[in-house]
Amino acid sequence: MTVLRVKEKLQTHVGSSVGAMRLLLRDESGATVSALEEDGRKLGFYSPRDGFTLHVVDTDAGSASAAGWLEDVSKVEKFELSEEAYEARGNTYRKFKEEQRRTDPGWTLEKELARRRGVRLRVCQAGLPALHSPPLPSQEEPAAAAEPADEQHQAAEASLVALGARCEVQPGGKRGVVAYVGNAAAPGLPKGYWVGVRFDEPVGRNDGSVGGTRFFDCPPAYGGLVRPAKVTTGNFPELDLFASDDEM
Repeated sequence: MTVLRVKEKLQTHVGSSVGAMRLLLRDESGATVSALEEDGRKLGFYSPRDGFTLHVVDTDAGSASAAGWLEDVSKVEKFELSEEAYEARGNTYRKFKEEQRRTDPGWTLEKELARRRGVRLRVCQAGLPALHSPPLPSQEEPAAAAEPADEQHQAAEASLVALGARCEVQPGGKRGVVAYVGNAAAPGLPKGYWVGVRFDEPVGRNDGSVGGTRFFDCPPAYGGLVRPAKVTTGNFPELDLFASDDEM
């Protein structure tokens, strides 16, 4: 797309008007590679690479960013509530804490959060609470107990998945590239066939390794092992992060 079109898409994200926006292309270290001065040129003319960033400079002297409203919180009027007014309210954290401690004198916020996450709470030798949760093979996968103990589980589905193919993973429609297909074996991983996906965005759970066993390489949070039935291969190009909802 052209530099002008990039500005139009960025306008809804940063708030600066297109006419007051100046774009700088910066490398991984933050150094400016080039200024995108000509709106009619294509973005590719400036040779951006994966890992580069677009820095937006707002040239409008009267804009919110120029006046410091985006960084200086002292400019923002604070909401203040007196102690009496807070005490008169019914649904507050203070009253919730008092209610919990009437039934459990040892109640803490950490214990409550652990309970809601379904995490067991144990006590270490120092007497302080420590959170402990068994490792999960993948964010997308069910618990091992729900999986059949069959080494050929979903072998037929796996045969339809080609290594290196673009794919979409359900639920959520997460897109990426197939980086592994096989009968994986790793601690905590149920038996059967798995598909390793290198996602386009950091929506995964690992870096291509599970339980100390490496199946493929990718940055942290960009990898996941999912059952073949959840993977559909085909024409699934990387989504345009700047695309608006009314565009294909």
